[in-house]
Amino acid sequence: MNHLSVSHFTHLSSLTIMAPLTNLHGVSKTLIPVTCLPNAHRSIKRGQLVGFLGSKTQEEPSECPVQATRRAAAIGLTTIVFTWPFNDNNSLAKDNGFWVEDHPLPRLTVSNNIANEKTGTRSFLKRGLFMPNIGLKGSVHRIKKYSFDLLSMADMVAEDTLNYVRRYLRLKSTIIYYDFDKLISATPVDDEKQQLTDMANKLFDNFERLEEAARKKSLPETKSCYQETEALLKEVMDRMDILYETV
Repeated sequence: MNHLSVSHFTHLSSLTIMAPLTNLHGVSKTLIPVTCLPNAHRSIKRGQLVGFLGSKTQEEPSECPVQATRRAAAIGLTTIVFTWPFNDNNSLAKDNGFWVEDHPLPRLTVSNNIANEKTGTRSFLKRGLFMPNIGLKGSVHRIKKYSFDLLSMADMVAEDTLNYVRRYLRLKSTIIYYDFDKLISATPVDDEKQQLTDMANKLFDNFERLEEAARKKSLPETKSCYQETEALLKEVMDRMDILYETV
């Protein structure tokens, strides 16, 4: 029967196991002591946990004087760039028709008979509005574009959104009003001029009724006026398609 002898630890980090070994001739031999844990002699470095109790033991290093100087120089250079009076010759902002320096904004006027005969103006006109000069062809395109925008307002005609209908109508119709005046003035033929004037007055009379109905928050009246508005806007868009090719 084989015997297993375990020697005492000769060192805290070594373990010797002795085991008999029988060869084929019956002669038993003893295994060479095997030392377990070969890395046991190596020292184990354990992490140290250092905690701070809230007080600083060392003062933070102060900012480098060179960095502070560079930062001050950069701030000063940026200030000079943004406050430097640029040469007017390098900018065409004042000459492109999209820039206004006068305050208040110039008051827009019309030279054709498209205002209300009783009031001399239109109730939907929005004051303080600046209209860039985009040329006659641009005005024709803008009339069509804003007419399309008003056609998409159908979903807004509801009980709790009539206030938004009125605001949106005033914004778009004001631009259409002054663009129509420019278009009528540029039309050379008297017959076409009168046709455009009649179309504009019919449309703007409807805008005034629609704006009044929305202001009173009368949903049935607003819907009734808007049905007429849709038909007039489609007619205007068709006419602008023809004029866009000829102006």
